[in-house]
Amino acid sequence: MNTPKTEWPSSLDDNELEELDQYLRAHVGEGDLLLDGVHGLLSALAVGPLQVLPEEWLPEVLHEPFADESEGNRVLALLAKLNDSINAELDVDAYEPILGEVETETGPVLSAAGWCEGFSRGIDLRAGLWEKRLADDPQLMDMLGPVMALAVDEGILNADAEFEKLSDEEYDECLSQVPTVLGSVNRYWQAHPVTEAEVEAAVRTAEQEPHTPPPRQRSGHWVH
Repeated sequence: MNTPKTEWPSSLDDNELEELDQYLRAHVGEGDLLLDGVHGLLSALAVGPLQVLPEEWLPEVLHEPFADESEGNRVLALLAKLNDSINAELDVDAYEPILGEVETETGPVLSAAGWCEGFSRGIDLRAGLWEKRLADDPQLMDMLGPVMALAVDEGILNADAEFEKLSDEEYDECLSQVPTVLGSVNRYWQAHPVTEAEVEAAVRTAEQEPHTPPPRQRSGHWVH
């Protein structure tokens, strides 16, 4: 009897990624997320403390009515598949971020700006829970170190102290650690789930001090 092969996560193929990218670019406004940003947003939700339903995160991605029902169904199906693929990739340690590509004097280079922007917005959707746990548990902050370094370097997050720009080698090293970071954070929340007290405290804080996200940057072309 043959042993069945392990199924590889069902990610979007290149044509589907291009289709979703083109839709987002055609309907982008100032500060809206492009494909790399959407992937960062969904990645943060996938490894976060509590489930965030589509009706909560879709307004972060879609900002205009669809031209017709078929277009809407197609875009929603692509977004659902992208979202599902992240969880599937994390389950088999095969996660890979969708990154931006920007032109420089020496040619195109990878950029984490858009992905980090989206990841930060995903954290914003459960800001109270993230902020409290990050303050209470240095282990989680240490895990997020490479992603935080990229976000500060790209101006997505503000550093408490003066921050020296990453060298090209340091930037590339942080990029290479993103899959490991997400796997570790995903396992962290599974092993240390939020308590009812933390949820209640986060709700009270949100009601008293609405979270204002920092200014965001836009990224260039995506690559996977």
